[in-house]
Amino acid sequence: MADVTFYRDEALPFLEAKRCHKSDLAYQKHFHEEYSIGLIDEGETQAWCDGVLWRVETGRIISFPPLILHACQPAEDVRWKYKMLFIKQEWFAHLEMPEINRLQIPFLLEKGRNKACGMQLNRTMEALTCSATPLEIETSLIELVHKLVDKHAHDQTHEPYGMVETKYVNLIREYIHAHYTDRITLDTLEREAGISRYHLIRIFKKGTHLPPHAYQNLLRINYAKKELKNRRSIAEIAVDIGYYDQSHFIKAFAKIVGATPQVYAMSI
Repeated sequence: MADVTFYRDEALPFLEAKRCHKSDLAYQKHFHEEYSIGLIDEGETQAWCDGVLWRVETGRIISFPPLILHACQPAEDVRWKYKMLFIKQEWFAHLEMPEINRLQIPFLLEKGRNKACGMQLNRTMEALTCSATPLEIETSLIELVHKLVDKHAHDQTHEPYGMVETKYVNLIREYIHAHYTDRITLDTLEREAGISRYHLIRIFKKGTHLPPHAYQNLLRINYAKKELKNRRSIAEIAVDIGYYDQSHFIKAFAKIVGATPQVYAMSI
């Protein structure tokens, strides 16, 4: 792996990720046009931001709004690893998230919320670096932003569920059933349902206990099981149901079925 690596998905032009394993890499004063969220995986740094010096240790998240001047100086003689997401400003306008103004200052989070956000940032990074679907990547990103801005997002709450939500859940579910082999995006689901992607995800999860990408994945795996019984090749099925590559399909299948497609096919 290179010392500094960037990751992108052409279906998500608003998002870029960076992973750095270069211990002597310091950054002079600069700013980004994007909103940036970083997580220190190893080591620590002194982060200067708009005249204030922040100490950012292993496991801590720090974020910078667009155009805020900042600089980073990692500690000497310490292994330095971090990851960062860069999100274009225009993407946030689609969320219609009431608490979004809380992202306008750089901050470090208190312990409980920092842990929850760190876990979610890692999920988002894994989805992007492992070529997950655009639907899964963006859903994970929205859940990260929600945890960043909502002080109670890491608590398990049970909001009431009504007829209006049922209508939207059914619309989304029907679309996914009709197009589960496609590379569905939140932009598409937003147009189909007529509500913002932020509310779409929250309503769908309340109604089905799954985010849209996980629901789509179950449909794909169930279809794959039927096709394996028909003696079709694993590679052919992976392409047919829209997986990026065969290895990604095998991992997803094993997580749901408890066995690889090959083992499943041999037992039929």
